Amino acid sequence: MTVIYDELFGELEYKTNFWRGKTTITLFDLENEILLSVDGDESANFSSIQREAFLHFIQEKTKIMNEVEKQVFEYYWDNYEDYRVRLGDESEADKLAPKIECISDLKRLVTPSEFIVRRVRRNGKRRLGLLCEVTWDIDNGLGIKIENEHVEEVGYQDIVL
Repeated sequence: MTVIYDELFGELEYKTNFWRGKTTITLFDLENEILLSVDGDESANFSSIQREAFLHFIQEKTKIMNEVEKQVFEYYWDNYEDYRVRLGDESEADKLAPKIECISDLKRLVTPSEFIVRRVRRNGKRRLGLLCEVTWDIDNGLGIKIENEHVEEVGYQDIVL
């Protein structure tokens, strides 16, 4: 087991093709300690763009997380009726995919689980991903793709993985 301490990312343990640690985010007014995954090989030579992505996230965390909350709310609002239909049973749907009125109602439906600092692609964008567990779709969860400090997409977790 290879463990390092990185000045920016903190204590990280090497897994296959990425490094794993912990970070804290606030989502829907709840502070959560979640997994931090940084794409990289065993040498831990993280790119300057990966470092910039995480540093920008730390510096603009409140703004970015507010955008995440708004985008997740819009995604849920656009899709919750379909999830209710898939669940079938109305009382089950009321519990797992209820009609909600405001962003803060999502705090009992969405739980962040992992924050990912992605490898750099040819486009050179700072790429981050946030994975969440959700009550309405335990198999696919929720993924939030963040590029250059803006939410690019909300959908199934595979958009981030």
